[in-house]
Amino acid sequence: MPDGPLIVQSDKTLLLEVDHPSAEQARRSIAPFAELERAPEHVHTYRLTALGLWNARAAGHDAEQVVNTLIEFSRYPVPHALLVDVAETMARYGRLVLSQDPAHGLVLRTTDKAVLAEVLKSRRTAGLVGERLDESTVAVHPSERGHLKQVLVKLGWPAEDLAGYVDGEKHPIELSPVTKPRTPHEKAAAWEMRPYQAQAVDGFWHGGSGVVVLPCGAGKTIVGAGAMAKSGTTTLILVTNTVSARQWRDELVRRTTLTEDEIGEYSGARKEIKPVTIATYQVLTTKRKGVYTHLELLDARDWGLVLYDEVHLLPAPVFRMTADLQARRRLGLTATLVREDGREDEVFSLIGPKRFDAPWKDIESQGYIAPADCVEVRLTLPESERMTYATAELEDKYRLAASASGKKKVVEQLVARHPDDQVLVIGQYLDQLEELAEHLGAPIITGATTNKERQRLFGAFREGEITRLVVSKVANYSVDLPEASVAIQVSGSFGSRQEEAQRLGRIMRPKADGRTAHFYAVVARDTVDQDFAAHRQRFLAEQGYAYRIVDAEDLDESPADSSAP
Repeated sequence: MPDGPLIVQSDKTLLLEVDHPSAEQARRSIAPFAELERAPEHVHTYRLTALGLWNARAAGHDAEQVVNTLIEFSRYPVPHALLVDVAETMARYGRLVLSQDPAHGLVLRTTDKAVLAEVLKSRRTAGLVGERLDESTVAVHPSERGHLKQVLVKLGWPAEDLAGYVDGEKHPIELSPVTKPRTPHEKAAAWEMRPYQAQAVDGFWHGGSGVVVLPCGAGKTIVGAGAMAKSGTTTLILVTNTVSARQWRDELVRRTTLTEDEIGEYSGARKEIKPVTIATYQVLTTKRKGVYTHLELLDARDWGLVLYDEVHLLPAPVFRMTADLQARRRLGLTATLVREDGREDEVFSLIGPKRFDAPWKDIESQGYIAPADCVEVRLTLPESERMTYATAELEDKYRLAASASGKKKVVEQLVARHPDDQVLVIGQYLDQLEELAEHLGAPIITGATTNKERQRLFGAFREGEITRLVVSKVANYSVDLPEASVAIQVSGSFGSRQEEAQRLGRIMRPKADGRTAHFYAVVARDTVDQDFAAHRQRFLAEQGYAYRIVDAEDLDESPADSSAP
């Protein structure tokens, strides 16, 4: 009997023995189709879901590959019913196909008439489809292309969209072989796309629309620029905030033939519409008297490509808007497809399936992101705070635990361990962050900080003029701080896996001297803070990052670069 690291169970859970010699190989093999649910010390629990299997199918993995992986790594015989279920679930993807018919326009076709009959019987498809053309084909209203795909996913019959795209307005964009200097002191330098970036662009372009998943610091902006060059059309780029918009503009000017005059910013401060327009999600979802006043931006040009940066953060209204953009090529960029609101199926149906996914450890092993040491520092609440916590209302418990007074001393000790590194202190609660900033003598960036001041402080941090920076969640996403090598997280958005990944990503850009990045999560023991921390770490555990647990009282004896607890 094979002694594999995986136990495959009939309830679709996969148990992975972490200490097994083949565990790492098994983890990488199941990652394309299985989702990590729990990651304690010795046995990690994964689950097979329909959406995970459909994403794998859309990315080119067939049922035979999935079945063979399960059999190869399983310690015991794999339940036959589960293997049958995997094959049948994956076979559901593409049984229905959206395509263009020369005579009837957009149609929904099937090779299985019973499936078409089933979905047409559903009340959910009423009003989305037109006349029945024959037993295998029904007309689809072009304006309902996105809504129909949403419904079909929820009905369990995801359609493969082969209906094609409008060409969009042509606009020449090419990658520049030499970077343009940012400052008078910087020199131009030759560069080329990394192999995985080129593969990501090809995977997206071949699929037509979809999502590219790359670690923070692995160059998602370059993938976006490559897709724009491939398209050669006007492009609308949707980003999380104004700082991100400026960084996209600067990077496009440096890496492509685009000039600043060809790139417009559509945000709270500016309303420019140019061949390449960068807009924030916030301005797009702004309502006045119940109406989205900036929706005309979507039709302002004949866009050939729409880019969604940090696609896992898409606000719900943008999903509704995206349902009307199905004739445009769409590219979503993200470090993690995890959504805490459970709307991964909306990303799948409206942006497109996952077209490329590079595991973090693979990119790290190639030297493109820094190796990272993840440490959870646990401290015990003093008796008075324990009693306050124990008798607090449920809704107040996390804030009390996350803002524990002892965290100030822990942060001070951690900062002292890294005197020569650039350190970010990251948190959720402003009063806690303001106290830490004052205690450390460090500047602070919060939502109230003006964009001009944010830019100044981020710039000073990049240049090494300041080496300590306290930031709220405004720095979670799309902030380029390449020399940051230490992050200390004191509080977060409850159990958000995506936030944990993004915060680690702030320090993972490769360092000039090749040193390791250090990520510390400071957690109050025996509280919901500890429970949320375990949940937050799930995505990174799936990527192969293990957290060492250090007691706060042992910090003085535990060196910063130790691999021992």
